[in-house]
Amino acid sequence: MRASHTQPPATIPALLAPPAVPARFALLRTPTGLIGLGVLLSMVLACLLTLPWTLGEVRASSGAGGGSGVPRYNLGETSQNRLPPFWVSPREVDVPKLHGAVDPQRVAAIASELGLSPEQVLASREGPAFERLKEHWPRFLLGTDALGRSVLVRVLAGGGSSLVIGIAAAALSVCIGTLYGAIAGYVGGRVDGVMMRIVDVLYGLPYVLLVVLLAIASDAMVGEYLSRQKERTAWVREQAITLVQADLVIQSDPNPPASRAQWRDAARDYLVKHPDEQSRLSREALDRFKPREVSQATRTMLDMATLLIAIGGVSWLTMARVIRGQVLSLKQQPFIEAARALGLSTPRIFFRHLLPNLVGPIIVYATLTVPQAILQESFLSFLGIGVKPPLPSWGNLAAEGLVELNPYQSNWWLLLFPCLLLAITLLSLNFLGEGLRDALDPKRSRGR
Repeated sequence: MRASHTQPPATIPALLAPPAVPARFALLRTPTGLIGLGVLLSMVLACLLTLPWTLGEVRASSGAGGGSGVPRYNLGETSQNRLPPFWVSPREVDVPKLHGAVDPQRVAAIASELGLSPEQVLASREGPAFERLKEHWPRFLLGTDALGRSVLVRVLAGGGSSLVIGIAAAALSVCIGTLYGAIAGYVGGRVDGVMMRIVDVLYGLPYVLLVVLLAIASDAMVGEYLSRQKERTAWVREQAITLVQADLVIQSDPNPPASRAQWRDAARDYLVKHPDEQSRLSREALDRFKPREVSQATRTMLDMATLLIAIGGVSWLTMARVIRGQVLSLKQQPFIEAARALGLSTPRIFFRHLLPNLVGPIIVYATLTVPQAILQESFLSFLGIGVKPPLPSWGNLAAEGLVELNPYQSNWWLLLFPCLLLAITLLSLNFLGEGLRDALDPKRSRGR
């Protein structure tokens, strides 16, 4: 009886197998990543590329500015306040505002053609005069706010502010977390234990509370630097101490103050008893230590810098843990052992061998950190300690729109559009992060 031989299954030779998709194109295979990338690019292009236009100054034809330059995001007529988007039927209360926004010469021309007076044309609510006047109403795509400013311009400028702060804060947190985690993982031992216990302690503290405290402290430091109030107070106190010392010499007091604290108390009592002297010293201090004068643009940049430092300074904890784990795994690999055997320095090993292998996790977690930073900025601005008005951000625009919701008359567009753009941006960033994680993590790709 002839033995049967089982034929092996037909396989494709390795040389004839289709090439694997390169890692840099693996994102194209994840639909969520493609959707997130497309929506995010559209949002970034719409908000960031229009910043020169939305932040640019234009001449205000009327108002308190008297023809002075006003940023476009702050330009508006109060007579056109709270107008709905043009594609929404106007309310009865909006019709007089829309009529009043039409050029008076155009109103006079319509009145002349129809044989009416301009007052009759403006008072019309139906008929030919109303339809002719309706053709010349101002068209605001997303409506106007309480001061008559275009919501479209403000949400674009606010999106630029939120994206810039979020991306910059995420970049700062990535740098801190990467450096901190790499040092802890590479050095190891007690240094690693101490550094990671610090991370554990910070993890146990309320995240939002830390961000709020850092934002308030940073804002107070900037305010003190500009006002120089402490310098003036210290100078007045020193001058008062000098005057007290002179009085004690004249009076030949046998028991002068012995400590610095006693001298300060004596100076405070002296100023209370001599208010004229206190006023004179205060004026001299103001002349010597004048407040630092900065432009509005510089103050805005300082506020944004303190905000991104506050957000980025507490967002690096997860990144530090991830990078530490990767470094602990990589430093046991043969190529790191070979680099050490060759006598390469630690910075060279890190930048030439460790860092290139950490690019994937860094990119993935950086993408997931950006929406967190944007959300924190919007939350702080919503509370009033983030981006300061009149500069818009999605957070303070949402705060302004929230008060416009009431049972009597709801201006819903002031709240809807900032929140909608914020939600779309956060979702697209999370989709992109998940897509990058699937594309750059081979274990997740094989598990699916």
